[in-house]
Amino acid sequence: MSNAPASAHPITDRTREALAVTRRGCEELLVEEDWLKKLARSEATGAPLRIKLGLDPTAPDIHIGHTVVLNKMRQLQDLGHQVIFLIGDFTSLIGDPSGRNSTRPPLTPEQIKANAETYYKQASLVLDPSKTEIRYNSEWSEPLGAAGMIKLAAKYTLARLLERDDFTKRFKGGVPISMHELLYPLMQGYDSVALKSDLELGGTDQKFNLLVGRELQREYGQEPQCILTMPLLEGLDGVEKMSKSKNNYVGITEAPGEMFGKLMSISDDMMWRYFTLLSFRPMAEIESFKAATAGGANPRDFKVLLAQEIVARFHDKAAADKALEDFNHRARGGVPDEVPEITTSGAPLGIGQLLKQAGLAPSTSEALRNVEQGGVKIDGSTVSDKGLKLVAGTYLVQVGKRKFARVTLTS
Repeated sequence: MSNAPASAHPITDRTREALAVTRRGCEELLVEEDWLKKLARSEATGAPLRIKLGLDPTAPDIHIGHTVVLNKMRQLQDLGHQVIFLIGDFTSLIGDPSGRNSTRPPLTPEQIKANAETYYKQASLVLDPSKTEIRYNSEWSEPLGAAGMIKLAAKYTLARLLERDDFTKRFKGGVPISMHELLYPLMQGYDSVALKSDLELGGTDQKFNLLVGRELQREYGQEPQCILTMPLLEGLDGVEKMSKSKNNYVGITEAPGEMFGKLMSISDDMMWRYFTLLSFRPMAEIESFKAATAGGANPRDFKVLLAQEIVARFHDKAAADKALEDFNHRARGGVPDEVPEITTSGAPLGIGQLLKQAGLAPSTSEALRNVEQGGVKIDGSTVSDKGLKLVAGTYLVQVGKRKFARVTLTS
């Protein structure tokens, strides 16, 4: 088999359009010329390209930042290509060292299985499950055995592995690198050989591993895959990458109203990046929204369209419409129709503890910060006293514009 994509097929307008879809919002496409040739061949022959996304199920829940790469898979899936959702059940036993300055403890097979099931169920809210090939890399990694692993390791040098930024820093800093960590990029690269991948997607932090796959395919006489890296989405603060630990995330299993309100809180400038990376609207339409805003249109109207699209994707249109209705009602000072009912004890209880126990603040210190900023209301009245203690009773508690709870406090 040739080690370069065939170039005899014509580059049509449709091929160029597919390239534009591929490039939308991406950080890097390597090698673009090779990918264009693959697209042209696919169009001329009718044979779909094989597009791979490998995920180690290290955590069960995903937020919309994780869906940036899934959205790209869906766009390519809609062009008629075969997407492969690869669950790294074998590589999870090693632990991906990417971007880490210490060895990651490997997961147990039970943890991996449970996380993988939840992860794929959530990813199916973006991908078309009927057109998605699900594979587990234990299929070909376990049968390799010791002899196969040695043959694979012989196809790559230690010097090349140590070029990787995180390995370089750890090596120079005298931080231990375990032998099994050096195997991780090789095993991920071997996945591309086993699946005969034409394109592999990943975050910018995965670039080295993706390039290893490309080199190993050459070693095995295959046409090398192209590589597409997607950026890491900034969170609601518009600064740090979206992360649960930074509390700047939108979870894809969150309630529609919470999801809608969070998306409405992003800045007007950040909205356009969210549109590019998260929306399935054509870029021409998004550009028309930008032009309308520059001409004086209210950016809030377009933010509503974005929030509704995303809520509808992970819930449904009725939920998106209801979320908008509730959001507008709250903006006018109203109370949502559905308010969580919470019972807690300890009266008389300090306001900080009450907010924490009611789930309206992650910590007492954060709760008191909200009080300081005038963001807490009890039965419609703003609380200004951080030392307030509440006696037994039932209260309508509000934090910010979006969080409400009807709290029954007992002694």
